[in-house]
Amino acid sequence: MSEKNDLDQLSINTIRFLAVDAIQKANSGHPGMPMGAAPMAYVLWTRFLKHNPSNPYWPDRDRFILSAGHGSMLLYSLLHLTGYELSLEEIKNFRQWGSKTPGHPEYSPETGIETTTGPLGQGFATGVGMAIATHFLAARFNIPGYNIVDHHIYGIVSDGDIMEGIAQEAASLAGHLRLGRLIYLYDDNHISIEGNTDITFTEDVRKRFEAYEWHVQQVKDGNDLAAIESAIRNARNEKDRPSLICVRTHIGYGSPHKQDTPSAHGEPLGEEEIRLTKKNLGWPPEPDFFIPDQVMEVFRKALDRGKKLEEDWNRQLDQYREADAGLARKWDDCINGRLPEGWDSDIPVFSPDEKGKATRVVSGQVLNAIAGKVLNLMGGSADLAPSNKTMISKEKNFQHTDYTQRNIHFGIREHAMGGILNGMSLHGGIIPYGGTFLIFSDYMRPSIRLAALMGIKVIYVLTHDSIGLGEDGPTHQPVEQLASLRAMPGLTVLRPADANETAEAWKLAMDSDSGPVVLALTRQSIPTLDRSQVAPAERFSKGAYVLWQSGEGIPDVILIGTGSEVQTAMDAGRELASEGTNVRVVSMPSWELFERQSEEYRDDVLPSQVTARISVEAGVTMGWERYVGRRGRAIGIETFGASAPAGVLFEKYGITADNVIIKAKELLKGG
Repeated sequence: MSEKNDLDQLSINTIRFLAVDAIQKANSGHPGMPMGAAPMAYVLWTRFLKHNPSNPYWPDRDRFILSAGHGSMLLYSLLHLTGYELSLEEIKNFRQWGSKTPGHPEYSPETGIETTTGPLGQGFATGVGMAIATHFLAARFNIPGYNIVDHHIYGIVSDGDIMEGIAQEAASLAGHLRLGRLIYLYDDNHISIEGNTDITFTEDVRKRFEAYEWHVQQVKDGNDLAAIESAIRNARNEKDRPSLICVRTHIGYGSPHKQDTPSAHGEPLGEEEIRLTKKNLGWPPEPDFFIPDQVMEVFRKALDRGKKLEEDWNRQLDQYREADAGLARKWDDCINGRLPEGWDSDIPVFSPDEKGKATRVVSGQVLNAIAGKVLNLMGGSADLAPSNKTMISKEKNFQHTDYTQRNIHFGIREHAMGGILNGMSLHGGIIPYGGTFLIFSDYMRPSIRLAALMGIKVIYVLTHDSIGLGEDGPTHQPVEQLASLRAMPGLTVLRPADANETAEAWKLAMDSDSGPVVLALTRQSIPTLDRSQVAPAERFSKGAYVLWQSGEGIPDVILIGTGSEVQTAMDAGRELASEGTNVRVVSMPSWELFERQSEEYRDDVLPSQVTARISVEAGVTMGWERYVGRRGRAIGIETFGASAPAGVLFEKYGITADNVIIKAKELLKGG
């Protein structure tokens, strides 16, 4: 064996045993995948990956996703060895409280972790989103002689990823869009937790991905570095299709008793098996966490190489600024997440209108007003754009024939859409939005959850937000979805009450850096409130505000509404006021925003001494007790809906001003 090959194997085994030792020390983790996939990761990271460990934020870096997030120690080993701010002490602190090395990778750009993975298939879809962003930005900003966007999206995916529905949805769209900058290495080890994959998974993956219009290759031996290198090179040369490289690996490679067994997947090898494995692979038994000096030299070349690559790119960027200063300014705004000056100047102010408009319709108007100024606002719907009103009217469709366009047709792939939106946001340079019916947010909930966990900027346009959608019936009528989404930490749910609140919701979503935002919007028309008679819509940003009060001082009763039910509360409030009751109506479009306000403000809107409180919302009442209190009433729906016209449904389920009035009088009488 040549000296180079010796060093290659030494480097690969260093990756393997950093993972093995960390997992053993934690007495928890997944050693099998890092042991089997180390060779392909080594080739990718030392011979192809364009990155600068000294600056993980470099815009033109390649992105690497470990979609098989259970193999996190593979990624942590690579990050430490190549010089990211991930110390050996953090490796030793794997899976412990406060460490930078949790059990599954968590988004941490400063340490080089590009996305949170763990739920299988999510990383796969996220990478597709990153590739969409890359193709869009390259098409918009590259000019002859200056390719300032010239990178790839790489990932390692597993049998489990490939099985997941979200991956299949995302793969189908990626193939259709011909995303040639996307390259996945498939760790084809034939093992899952329950046994050999042939108990559930006997399809021909290669043929499936060929049918998706992917470029597919096979490496028969996962330890054949030359074959892996050749396959990656071929994939990079394939410009018009995403690539899948099927690499036949062996889980727990080198372990005499656990290689190719399910036990290698998710439990430490054990002290005796580690000793035998180290002996089998020619690795010194002591010390643990051993990194040979010559191996560190190999990996740390990434620092000098990355520094030079970024310096060369910066010089090109300087020349680009001189060649096209206007385009360069737009690039700077996009890549730095800055909204252009006057970005919201075309958002209309809506006049009072008793008939009003559906907030989904208003949302479409506002979206287009913003999109005319914010050129990196990009998205679409899961085949519901005419209903969700998510089309940018002056743009065409994002397709392989024209990557400059901003309307994405996700197809009927809600889950993939969620993961793709995450990838677009994580890549940088894009403000992504995606639309579907609120009820179908359940299909994309895991991706929404990851967006919230990462705190990234994604806008969800979720229309048909209640039984108000009418005749389509209970399969399409969201009942528990608002409560469910509000229960998710880090997600801001906005349910505007009229056209002007909808405009404010979009402003907040665009200008927010506090994580993903849901816009819950009506199918049915609702009145546009006369703001000369009620509080200004700008107070929307507080999450809840006093919309109207019939008298001075502390009210007798407080009626709290969201969305279309704010009008119900207003109608009830005016009737009660005509009978001499001092009524306060509160519009509460967002629990999350309201909870961020000071205690003083919250008590000013909902004075603690007023115990006669009623909430009205066409959904389950779970959670409203925090605002109506022990003595108050929450009017809502505790069953599924039904197929009937919207007006009939609101009447049958008691979401009416008359019912609010009855409940208010009961409370005022001490009932």
